[in-house]
Amino acid sequence: MTATTTAPSAAPDQVRTPVRRPSPRLRAWATRAPLLPALIFMIAVTQLPFVATLVISFFDWNSLYPDARRFTGLANYGDVLGDAELRGSVWTTILLTVAVVLASLVLGLALALLLDRRFKGRGVVRTLLIAPFLVVPVAAALLWKHVLYNPEYGLLNGLLHYVGGPQPDWISNTPLLAVEAALVWQWTPFMMLILLAGLQSRDQQQIEAARVDGASDWQIFVHLTLPHLRRYLELGALLGSIYIVQNFDAVFTLTSGGLGTANLPYTVYQSFYQAHENGLASAAGVLVVIGSIIIATFALRVVSSLFREEAGRS
Repeated sequence: MTATTTAPSAAPDQVRTPVRRPSPRLRAWATRAPLLPALIFMIAVTQLPFVATLVISFFDWNSLYPDARRFTGLANYGDVLGDAELRGSVWTTILLTVAVVLASLVLGLALALLLDRRFKGRGVVRTLLIAPFLVVPVAAALLWKHVLYNPEYGLLNGLLHYVGGPQPDWISNTPLLAVEAALVWQWTPFMMLILLAGLQSRDQQQIEAARVDGASDWQIFVHLTLPHLRRYLELGALLGSIYIVQNFDAVFTLTSGGLGTANLPYTVYQSFYQAHENGLASAAGVLVVIGSIIIATFALRVVSSLFREEAGRS
């Protein structure tokens, strides 16, 4: 008689139940959930006002006559693009932006080349050169207006008086140049920091090899340094353009938009707060935002290309 054995049955508490893991979509939302309050706050603070501005730009809306508000479609945009004063402010904005960006880049490159060398006290010099960028824009404009440009007690006329020179009224004689100088002083440190980062990311072995082959400092600068800094120069120009196109503080503080210095942001201010033309000011503001978005798109492409280049090197 053959004995048969049977395997003991597993205890109920030893039976493992399959664990249901959350779906990838649920895990993704759980990861993003802590960011939702910040996202909602950003939308409420930035996007909702822009949508309201966009809606107002389609209306003929004067705040002094609120009952006469009516829908006009794209008429406000036509007025903005067809008004001679507004076209003049656009041209002033372009001149101001191009002059400040180019001058800031040239001076920033010179200072970055200086700080790229080792010398005693370089940290102190670098801190002092960065300081103008940390000054509040209105405070910087007031500093230039009263401490430097004032025809009676300004430092510029004080130096000219010491050497027997003329005593010009800088803001009245050269208003646009006065605004540009104040902005260049404030934005040169920003360009310097970007270009200094580019200089310090150069391949030192390539530079040493060029020196061994007999290349001069000028040849190294032209054929190695400048091509390497091309992306950084583009980034500085694009980021500077985004901010300077929207600059209001210097124009308002130094000249109050007079003497041909009214740029587009100041014209928007005049239309809204002085003429009370809400629809016209909103249309001009939307055009400024569209221009800034176009410039920012190119800036983001330059930044992404810089990141790709750095990733490729590593």
